[in-house]
Amino acid sequence: MRTPNSPHIRGRWRKAGSAAAATTALLLTGLGTAAQAHADTPTPHKASAKAIAAQVAKAHVQYESSCAATPKKGYAACNALRVTAGTTAFMEKQAALKGTTPKSLKPNATSATPTGYGPSDLQDAYGLTDAAASNGSGETIAIVDAYDDPNAAADLATYRSYYGLPACTTANGCFKKVSQTGSTTSLPTADSGWAGEISLDLDMVSAIAPNANILLVEAKSSSMANLGTAVNEAVKLGAKFVSNSYGGGESSSDSSYDSSYFNHPGVAITVSAGDEGYGAEYPAASKYVTAVGGTKLSTSSTSRGWTESVWNTSSTEGTGSGCSAYDAKPSWQTDTSCSKRMIADVSAVADPATGVSVYDSYGSDGTGWNTYGGTSASAPIIASVYALAGTPGSSDYPASYPYSDTSALNDVTSGSNGSCTTSYFCTARSGYDGPTGWGTPAGLDAFTG
Repeated sequence: MRTPNSPHIRGRWRKAGSAAAATTALLLTGLGTAAQAHADTPTPHKASAKAIAAQVAKAHVQYESSCAATPKKGYAACNALRVTAGTTAFMEKQAALKGTTPKSLKPNATSATPTGYGPSDLQDAYGLTDAAASNGSGETIAIVDAYDDPNAAADLATYRSYYGLPACTTANGCFKKVSQTGSTTSLPTADSGWAGEISLDLDMVSAIAPNANILLVEAKSSSMANLGTAVNEAVKLGAKFVSNSYGGGESSSDSSYDSSYFNHPGVAITVSAGDEGYGAEYPAASKYVTAVGGTKLSTSSTSRGWTESVWNTSSTEGTGSGCSAYDAKPSWQTDTSCSKRMIADVSAVADPATGVSVYDSYGSDGTGWNTYGGTSASAPIIASVYALAGTPGSSDYPASYPYSDTSALNDVTSGSNGSCTTSYFCTARSGYDGPTGWGTPAGLDAFTG
């Protein structure tokens, strides 16, 4: 029970679809925290809900992978997708509020202000506003990635300052960056693609759990052995929440990776389900982790104020899901058509067209404010929700928690991420399904023991 925390290869260009309708009930949301007074605050424009919805529905973007799309055996690729052109749902909404024509992002162009969802959007969408303000102090959320981001601390400071979040620095003890051996000085080779991934991860932790401490553990390469060693180091250094935004193909070695790197009772370990549509990835397939799928998140006129569907751009671009070929099924997972581990468990926003705001200044990808998507966004979001919910019980596997209170999740019932012979493996439905698991956070109750 709980107590009351090899250099990247450029991917191919991708296109994402439109965002769903916005309504007058949410015309003034989505601008970060209240402290963001200096940001691009719109002057409300008199427009019908139908007109606003039509504007937001035009959101359409191009994006690219930050890391290699198909890693070699024994290696992983990050699941971060950077928007490079078009207009995001956030941009369309802001233009509609002002009564102006939205600007269009151009490839590799610097944006002076955010172009994706900020902290207040995400907290509101997932029922976390009060918890984000009050919870998380004393907890440490670890981010595990490959290679070094030399600008991690500075970029983190820029993001948090812009949104009025508490400072999280090395000096005040909130932020720490180490190698997979725990060294603060002997760090891996820098890599601009993974630096974008790191910025995404750090910013999502900041958005959801701004009072928590952040530990960044950088593996010396993207091999599963080195990434797994970094996971172990994160746990050794005291993190009770570890986010992993990477994955690769399954293999017969996965069971040994499970026992060597991911079997950590008392620690909530989250892993991205993947960005290439239907199909199982590892380590999302590990029975010891919470596998996190991805959704398209849009404003709506419902009492929640938001709606979600399975993120899917094409047959090869969307959230991952599937029945593992190797990993055993955990005892708390009871779907009947997959005899082994089923992916995913829960989900959160991942569609680049409804993507999140990130600040990254390192390398060729470091153009300042960017919008990112991919299940690399959803994994740190869920790790941070666990942290807001409190420290896991010392003998617990927190991956089981959402299965104990499924009513405390937003059930995602529309969309699919590809074709499959067993419908729920790739198609959303009422209750459990592969692409979105049991759903997305609706507060903290599904993430407590």
